[in-house]
Amino acid sequence: MPLFDHLAEFRRRFTIVVVSVIVAAIVVYFATPTLIDIMLDPIKTVLPEGSQLTVLTALGGFTIRFKVALFFGAIMCTPIILWEVLGFFLPALNEKERKWVLPTLAAMVGLFFLGMVFCYFVIQKAAFGWLVEQITEFATATVNAEDYLSIVMLLEVGFGFAFQLPLIIFYLSILHVVPYRTFRGQWRYVYVILLVVCGVVTPDASPITMVLMYAVMLALYEVSLFVARRVIILRDGKEALYWTREQYEENELKKI
Repeated sequence: MPLFDHLAEFRRRFTIVVVSVIVAAIVVYFATPTLIDIMLDPIKTVLPEGSQLTVLTALGGFTIRFKVALFFGAIMCTPIILWEVLGFFLPALNEKERKWVLPTLAAMVGLFFLGMVFCYFVIQKAAFGWLVEQITEFATATVNAEDYLSIVMLLEVGFGFAFQLPLIIFYLSILHVVPYRTFRGQWRYVYVILLVVCGVVTPDASPITMVLMYAVMLALYEVSLFVARRVIILRDGKEALYWTREQYEENELKKI
């Protein structure tokens, strides 16, 4: 399509995403008190005894509820968002590549929610426990609602995106964009890069969160390589583990 047709298509899909999120946020807004209570449930045991959420400004209550409503609205619309993103690129794919779209969409949604669930049940208590501990040694912790909820939401989104790593590694490997042997041979560099990424993206800057995220990403990296190895061997044979992208394309042409 011409450039302006692409822009029109992008605007249409972007509008669908924005309207969907806003509608979902409006519906969710009325349930935000219950949702906030659920969000803070994992960290209640590590907060100072008798502490309550504090709002410091007149508009603070509305601002917090609006942010939480948008957060849950976007979470509810995750399948729509991903579908519109993939749908925008779908015409550029050939018939063979299109069959991967629905499995990819399902895997992306599943991994995103799995990352959020893992963060909710494992990460939050450990992260906030360490942060509160740093305060109580010399001061009284005031539970600022906006501050605490912002960190919770950032952690949830961060781990949701971190759990997309297996999908990225899997496709880079099986499509030989980055040969499997490169991922396996340069593992030391990959481990260092993942450590740097974890240090940058963790929103609370605590070593506990960074270490836990790093351990999870290493596990996901190794699992994704294991699965990619099995797929490559079953599809093209063991020698395909050493193929470059050019060799892969040559082999595909031979099949035709």
